[in-house]
Amino acid sequence: MKLDSDLISDFISGMPEDRREPAKKLYHTISQNLPSGFEESFSSGMLHWQVPLSMYPDGYHCTPGSPLPFLSVASQKNFIALYHMGIYADENLLNWFLAEFPGHSKRKPDMGKSCIRFKKPEEIPFLLLAELVQKMTPQQWISLYELQLKK
Repeated sequence: MKLDSDLISDFISGMPEDRREPAKKLYHTISQNLPSGFEESFSSGMLHWQVPLSMYPDGYHCTPGSPLPFLSVASQKNFIALYHMGIYADENLLNWFLAEFPGHSKRKPDMGKSCIRFKKPEEIPFLLLAELVQKMTPQQWISLYELQLKK
């Protein structure tokens, strides 16, 4: 399911001027490259891509009855943030991303557990992020999520 374009426009227009075009490009990069089956949503001031309850009725264990989160984009105080649960849960995917990053940026990645922070929006490595979001289907995310949940 795609979000209403007005909602996306409102989200992006609420960002500082220097983030608007990069955020729009980031949204399109994710939307055009994410495997089918994820659905878009908007809450808590962030864009989300999640596994719908129709595909995974168990949903997110922390919030029963909610879809399983996978990706989010937010405009934080000093950066654009991409939250990718796959790189948090899959060490191989994280290692791939860290190995590839230097070929796409002159900076070191600024990361938390699932968060990739972009303090200079003009330097977002869109091609790398396109590759990253292609690497996990909803079914693969569900399997990995369940494996991590049982640990």
